[in-house]
Amino acid sequence: MRHDSSSTLVGWENIECDAGYGSSRAGTVLDKTLKRTLDIGVAAALLLALAPVILIVALAIRLESAGAAFYRCRRIGRGGRAFDMIKFRKMHEGAKGPALASWEDDRFTRLGPFLARTKLDELPQLWNVLTGQMSLVGPRPEDAVFVELHPAEFTVIHGVKPGITGLCQLAFARESKILDPEDRLGHYVNQILPQKVRIDQLYASQRSFGMDLRILGWTALAVLFRREVAVHRQTGSLSLRAPRGEARQVAIGRIQA
Repeated sequence: MRHDSSSTLVGWENIECDAGYGSSRAGTVLDKTLKRTLDIGVAAALLLALAPVILIVALAIRLESAGAAFYRCRRIGRGGRAFDMIKFRKMHEGAKGPALASWEDDRFTRLGPFLARTKLDELPQLWNVLTGQMSLVGPRPEDAVFVELHPAEFTVIHGVKPGITGLCQLAFARESKILDPEDRLGHYVNQILPQKVRIDQLYASQRSFGMDLRILGWTALAVLFRREVAVHRQTGSLSLRAPRGEARQVAIGRIQA
């Protein structure tokens, strides 16, 4: 009698475990399906709506300087696979030099700083999203040189698709302005990149469709209303960043207190 009861209980436990696993797996599949559907729908809609803008910018680049309108930069994406991320060309054809540039860089064309400030150079990446190489939301894809500096961390980060916007993109929207002009590369490698890696690991480990929607909402707020967004380094929660003058006064008040 006990034997039969025990067997029955074990059987029910197995069924419950299988049911839990099946539910979790179904949730993951649904999450991925929703994310990909959103990527395709939004990317296709934006490419169609912004087609005149894309054509005008491409024509302006061709007329302003010799060379192609688009630039393909090699980046590392999901699963550690390299791909060509498409951007509008901001620099003179064949320009060489450091990987990180300021808006005053001599390599920029006359149109280049404007494209960098307005982020219009990122529009062609909607094609990367449509083809499945990128997502609307995800970690910013890095050059292989930077990936090699943190191989273990990027193994986690590369578990998800890179994105046009994301936690790091919001947190470091003013990256070009905050980098040390005397040593931009050193500052990026030693100060900025480690912070980005931690935030991207946080996203990769906690990513969900709901989280992506929140990031898209905050991105729209940042772009449409020119507001800066703060990202909590431990939780990934998002909030409006206090205006710089106000933030400075608060900091001074805290010191005086």
